[in-house]
Amino acid sequence: MTNNTKNMNNIFYIFVTAHLIFWTLIPSLTNHNLPLDTIEALAWGSNLDWGFNKHPPMSAFFSEVFFQIFGSQDWAYYLLSQIFVVISFYYVFILSKEILNNKLLGLISVLLIETIYFYNFTTPEFNVNVCQLPFWSITTYYSWRIYNGKNIKLSDCLLVGLFAAFGFLSKYLFLYLLISIDLLFVYLIFIKKDRKFDFKYLITAEVFLVVLVPHFIWLTNNEFITITYGLARTGLEQSSLINHIQFPLIFLGKQIGLLIPFFILTWLLVQKLKLKINFKDKKLLFLLSINLLPIFLMFFTSVITGSKIRMMWMTPFYLFFGTFFVYMLQTQINIKKLKPFYLGFIFFFFLSPILYSYVSISQDNKRTDYPGKEIALKTQYAWEQQFDSEINIVLGNEWNAGNLSYHLKSRPVWEGIVQRKKLDQLKDYMCLDKICVGSR
Repeated sequence: MTNNTKNMNNIFYIFVTAHLIFWTLIPSLTNHNLPLDTIEALAWGSNLDWGFNKHPPMSAFFSEVFFQIFGSQDWAYYLLSQIFVVISFYYVFILSKEILNNKLLGLISVLLIETIYFYNFTTPEFNVNVCQLPFWSITTYYSWRIYNGKNIKLSDCLLVGLFAAFGFLSKYLFLYLLISIDLLFVYLIFIKKDRKFDFKYLITAEVFLVVLVPHFIWLTNNEFITITYGLARTGLEQSSLINHIQFPLIFLGKQIGLLIPFFILTWLLVQKLKLKINFKDKKLLFLLSINLLPIFLMFFTSVITGSKIRMMWMTPFYLFFGTFFVYMLQTQINIKKLKPFYLGFIFFFFLSPILYSYVSISQDNKRTDYPGKEIALKTQYAWEQQFDSEINIVLGNEWNAGNLSYHLKSRPVWEGIVQRKKLDQLKDYMCLDKICVGSR
């Protein structure tokens, strides 16, 4: 390893450590309560299953692992989220170094995506979108190894199948990455015919499906409730002809808007954007497949179905945008004149946490201002005035009941909405405004 490589690696680790510390510390100090999606994941985690009414199980699983270690310490779940972000940054970094064959450009590829909204401002909320990030980057990295390697390694195929399954169990939209990568291989094998089919590819599919079997069984037993929820969120039931035009255009506008800081920093890197596209370039073909093709497929989905694409659904889609743009513009980058880029990066790096702190402190009507701890203390006191048993069941929506499940010392299990038949099964119970707590 050369000194240059050591320096770039050291700078990368300093960067991700700073990112992890800032984005763990700031929400821990400025938020009064955990965000909605994190509380939901913790509620599901208290009663782990192979799926839940809204999403597959992975975000709940990791939240519950951290709860078993740290309990109801808010900072731990901000840390959990940043660990997922940092892992994804790491695989972006090592893939970028391999594709660009330059350590500095590999580092720049990661610094560029730090400016994207999904990898700074929204990261304190651990949810299904953040949960996808490491699996998206790892799946992409090992797919690259299969794509670029002269001899396909069985271990790479196994890892792609395993982490692709973990990504799918985080959120079904992970399929957009898998379809894009599969389309690339179909094109190379059956259309361009410059690659032979290898039966090791089937190992990837087999591992993927085997890992998903328990979830598919759960889906069948629960009437495909997560799929129904996802479709309902797109607004398909109210779709009209105008939606096939309106929603795709809104989708494009939002994507351009959130990428403005990224484009500004890219402009500071080269100052003159001249893109040259060579579709015979093997590396470029891969980068197009993992960057633009998933976004195009999402846009195409909106056009065909008239569905509304929610902005946060795009969280993992831009992980390798820095790699893509640096690869396209590498001949225009003067590595001896990067001062404007570094200054721009430092500006955006500190701007996001400052804005987050300001919003968190200045506004007092957010979910993160919910008095979850206080309500839990009052609930515990009211319970102890009536019963000697311990609260071990909580019923209600994920937010109100989930907060009680998280904050009460007994860590009661969340068992869904309030129902008469569920209350009849309890030895003791007490109902408040939107929730009931009880003991079996």
